[in-house]
Amino acid sequence: MSNSTPIKTPLSDGSVDWLLNFERGAKQASSAFLKAYYQSSVPAADTPLSRVPFLAMDFETTGLDASRDEIVSIGVVPFTLERIHYSQSKHWLVKPIAPLNADSVVFHGITHRDLDEAEDFENVIEPLLKVMAGRVLVVHYRSIERPFLYRALEQRINEGVVFPVVDTMAIEASLCRSSMWARIKQKLGIKPESIRLGDSRMRYGLPNYPSHHALTDALATAELFQAEVAYHLSPETPIGDIWL
Repeated sequence: MSNSTPIKTPLSDGSVDWLLNFERGAKQASSAFLKAYYQSSVPAADTPLSRVPFLAMDFETTGLDASRDEIVSIGVVPFTLERIHYSQSKHWLVKPIAPLNADSVVFHGITHRDLDEAEDFENVIEPLLKVMAGRVLVVHYRSIERPFLYRALEQRINEGVVFPVVDTMAIEASLCRSSMWARIKQKLGIKPESIRLGDSRMRYGLPNYPSHHALTDALATAELFQAEVAYHLSPETPIGDIWL
């Protein structure tokens, strides 16, 4: 893949003032863990990507609907544009409130036996928020991690959490499906390129990792974002141009 296909317009419209949201959260949060998370704040929107500390995050869940499905596995990997801090990564198996169903076991491979010794999510809240603190989250498909985490906290401590994310899938969509060439192919009936995590990595020559393991997928997302910046963005791109 050549680095001659830049993202020409920001992914973010800048409508959310995340610094202000975190200031409000620090004042309004009842949970000490959540208050401390908001007090850690986030980088200013004009901070270049080269100076932003990131945290790749991935969940395995019992389904895709945050209103009824639950988290069963969490993987997080801290990184910067220059380095992935895998030694600081974390992986938790967490017990859902409702029993697993057969369909979800087939999807992520986590079984009832795996969860026998898993943590209750309430015990994971503090360490998870601590590793999130001060970092911008990077995910592949923001409609999983953000709503599922909000709901999980709401169920346990009666208040959710809000935070900005960089969505590597949204970046791939802007490259593969929004260009003039992509629109021409669509009119010709040519199937659009896949923006799934593994398929997206293949376009950059990244190694093929087994999917549906939260920690492996978090690592894969971190590597994908580094490649996206190298090929299509710039270390000087302001974080406010791409967070959502």
